[in-house]
Amino acid sequence: METLLIYLLVGAAAGTIAGLFGVGGGLIIVPALVLVFTALGIAPEILTHMAVATSLATIVITSISSIRTHHLKGAVGWPIFLSMTPGILLGSWLGGVTAHLLPGAWLQLLIGVFAMVIASRMWLAGRRHAELPQNGEKLPVAPLLAVVGGVIGWASAIFGIGGGSLTVPFLSHCRVQMQRAVATSAACGLPIAIAGAISFAVQGWNDEQLPAWSSGYIYWPAFAGIVLASTPFARFGANLAHRLSPQLLKNCFAGLLCVIGLRFIWLNAGLLVG
Repeated sequence: METLLIYLLVGAAAGTIAGLFGVGGGLIIVPALVLVFTALGIAPEILTHMAVATSLATIVITSISSIRTHHLKGAVGWPIFLSMTPGILLGSWLGGVTAHLLPGAWLQLLIGVFAMVIASRMWLAGRRHAELPQNGEKLPVAPLLAVVGGVIGWASAIFGIGGGSLTVPFLSHCRVQMQRAVATSAACGLPIAIAGAISFAVQGWNDEQLPAWSSGYIYWPAFAGIVLASTPFARFGANLAHRLSPQLLKNCFAGLLCVIGLRFIWLNAGLLVG
């Protein structure tokens, strides 16, 4: 019962932060599950892989609600989505394969570096208030969009995220209007999560160190607790965001990511000097 409460708290925190900051909860779910799985005594060789896989599985559920909301508002760029999806599916599967080949410590180190990069980008973005001129979308041709989708899917699967922190900047750079970029990114998160979660499940299927109630690296008790709490708390976070300073929120979240990133880097710094 205590463990289920912890998963509910992780889901509540992830949902609230997703609603507050407009980012996927994976940036919070993965570090939180690493701590929880460590406390539960899960083998260090696989606990980070389980955290990433379980995060991706939760994104499958949470992204469906987000896609529906954006679609009803007519904001999703479905032609962009369809062009990027073949690459996303392949890249996300390969991301699961890549992560499986990495030792847990190296995977944590990469997640720490990624968290620091995203935090830096949020701070820099906060100092730049002007968007690129909206003179019409300037997107690559469909085959190149598929390649970009493959890279985004590959990286997102490794880090256990829905890809919004990568997809939105790319689409914005291509002069896609911001609301349309965010909505299309939300849609792209679904194939990222599906292909990535399945890949992690397959890669870890025969690992003898896995606890009960696992499908490969996906741990269903954590999945259930997080999904139950994340959706209602995402609405709470979104409502709260309208009452607080957007810039203050971004700075606070960037600071949180720095703490997470520095912790993972510090714990695994020996890999860089060994």
